[in-house]
Amino acid sequence: MGVTDPAGPVMDRDEVDRALARLGQEHEAIETSLLALQDHAGRRLLEGAALTGVTRERWQATEARITLLWSYFDAYTAVLRGAREIRARRRWSSRDDLTELTEVLRGESVSVPGSGKLSETFSLSTLVDRMNELYATSLDLVVAADAVWSALPARIDLLAAELQRTRKLAHSVGVRPGEHPAGDDLERITRILTKLREDVVSDPLAFWVAAEGSSAPGGGRPDTTVYDREARALEDVRREIDAVLTVRQDAEQRLIRLRDVLSRADRTLAEARTARGEVLAKIAATEVPVVSGPPTALQEQLAAAAEYRRQAQWHRLSPLLESLEEKAEDELLRARESLTAVTAPLAVRAELRGRLDAYKAKVARHGLAEDPFLVERYDAARRMLWSAPCDLRVAEQAVLRYQQLAADLLGQRGTPQDHRGDQS
Repeated sequence: MGVTDPAGPVMDRDEVDRALARLGQEHEAIETSLLALQDHAGRRLLEGAALTGVTRERWQATEARITLLWSYFDAYTAVLRGAREIRARRRWSSRDDLTELTEVLRGESVSVPGSGKLSETFSLSTLVDRMNELYATSLDLVVAADAVWSALPARIDLLAAELQRTRKLAHSVGVRPGEHPAGDDLERITRILTKLREDVVSDPLAFWVAAEGSSAPGGGRPDTTVYDREARALEDVRREIDAVLTVRQDAEQRLIRLRDVLSRADRTLAEARTARGEVLAKIAATEVPVVSGPPTALQEQLAAAAEYRRQAQWHRLSPLLESLEEKAEDELLRARESLTAVTAPLAVRAELRGRLDAYKAKVARHGLAEDPFLVERYDAARRMLWSAPCDLRVAEQAVLRYQQLAADLLGQRGTPQDHRGDQS
């Protein structure tokens, strides 16, 4: 659509002819635009749809604007036709003709029905501006609605088809509503997609995000927030079902591995209980931690998992196996830590014995093996370490006394050979 020249003094013939030519071009452009709007697929859909919400309200207002736009155009056409008739009276227009044409072309010569008034009067220039405004507003709504209808329903239908395939697969592996969270998720996604499609079809403008600062008709994009959220939720469900399918394929091997881990934990705990009895018999004045019994709860859960596999209840087996695998590893680690804690006094005694014998070998290399004081302290420490029950605190002090005496004697000798021996 174009814009006519503003008002001015009486026009001459050339100015009139140029103005009429320009108005004719504007008339043709306006008519083409209006016919394109009339034939726009979005407008036809809006006219035939059962609209609701914001789209219904805005379309009712837009229909009134389009009707008014055609009324303006008809008035514009009538005035232009009248001006052409005045100009066609004579080849060389008279002063009166030019004055009349100037008033028509530049004055407020267009009278159209008004809102709440008998009529409204515009100049051709003002009327074109008004038509441009009405056209842009109407086209913006039509293009926005058409963009949403072109984008979202088809995508929702594709997602719904994928949802149905996923539902069938889920049902085949026992993932059903009320029995598995993924089954409940599928039901929820189904309800939301059904409602979303209904809302998009009846109220497309509720799913339109206008672009800030854009003056182009239909500047913006469809709002896919709900669609995207449910697409992600469906993808999560598909991954869950894939996990269930994987469980169906390797459940037996995983159960075998679980039995092995729990068996190792049982054997380790049994070893810890045996070791505890040995420690209590051989080590005196020592706090020995109590060893717990076998993990009966895990064994019961393992039996339940085996039953789920036998009954092909893969949707229940999947989370149970994951939980059991983690708990079984924790149980084995706990059993090993218990064995380490129980046997710690024996390890301390073994370390003291090793240290005592190492110092005995060291003093022997320096020719002090027969020293009576060393022999006496060695024998005292050895009796404590090889007697039962062994008091570790007393035995450690005996070993330290032997070490100290050996160090003192080696220091008194002070030979190069001795220094080399100290480094051994």
